[in-house]
Amino acid sequence: MQYQMRAGQSVIVRRRDLVAVLAAVPVIGMITGVKAQGQPKKYLIGTLNTGAPVPDGSPFGAGLIRGLGKVGYTLNQNYSFIRRGAELHPDTLPRLVDELTASHADVVVCFGYGSAHAAKNSTLPVVSFTAGDPVGTGLVASLARPGGNITGISDVSAEVTPKRLQYLKEIKPELHRVAILYNAADPGMTLRYRAAEAGATAQGIGIQALGVREPNDFDQAFATMNAEMPDAILMVSDILTNLNRRRVFQFSAMHRLPAIYENNGYVRDGGLMSYGPDLDESLERVASLVDRILKGAKPADLPFEQPTLFRFAINLKTAKALGLTVSPLLLAQADEVIE
Repeated sequence: MQYQMRAGQSVIVRRRDLVAVLAAVPVIGMITGVKAQGQPKKYLIGTLNTGAPVPDGSPFGAGLIRGLGKVGYTLNQNYSFIRRGAELHPDTLPRLVDELTASHADVVVCFGYGSAHAAKNSTLPVVSFTAGDPVGTGLVASLARPGGNITGISDVSAEVTPKRLQYLKEIKPELHRVAILYNAADPGMTLRYRAAEAGATAQGIGIQALGVREPNDFDQAFATMNAEMPDAILMVSDILTNLNRRRVFQFSAMHRLPAIYENNGYVRDGGLMSYGPDLDESLERVASLVDRILKGAKPADLPFEQPTLFRFAINLKTAKALGLTVSPLLLAQADEVIE
């Protein structure tokens, strides 16, 4: 068999050699395919926060990494993060969502209502966390069948508020009025405030509503309390109140006011008490939802989940500084005691 190369030259190829070469092509393809299959897919998981991008070492970042580890994911081996944060400028959230979409993120974990709301009309699969009541804010149609592109962990403020007020009454029996600090610019946190207000009213406790929208509003909130001092403080946690937590600690210390927060990070940081969903357990749920989406499930078909593990923490050093006596009964109820 001859093949013309150029004028005056030819190459002779024996038929059996040609057959051998052609037979080897599928084998080479199979070997290449085996190598490709042996390398696990590396997923790109986005995180979107209304504040700063969530770092790996933060309680939220570290908890998410631990949760993903429990369902078989190792950072920088079979997944990596693409992190975005609005730095308290909600008008930038749509652009950040576009960036995550353009980066072909496989799924995005949204922290806070603003982030989830911005991602709602995108093509991204979303797992929402700390966004408040998703039905009340209009993020989803129902907890059981969210529809759309969002699932996540729902709010349980209505259920836990009575317990928070109970702890405040145990440490200050003469409790009659509680100041509630919350981010009035966040619909999710506003609904959480209303749940707390309803719980307090049901127990015959008066409410001093202190809605803040920016850091400067805390000065007015403190002035309002100075004019009519409450018996205690309940702070609704979101990025704005968290960033100003030390100002609340200082006001509480100055006026010897007991205060309760929504998770134990505040207590470890100097706050008096906290009661709320266990952060690690909730983030394990988030990781599980991420895993199911990466394996092909659609957020529309994944019901919103509710926290099942709750923790009560108390800081005895802060209690002493406030001149408060912690009864043995209250101490026995604590899951975590800071001394």
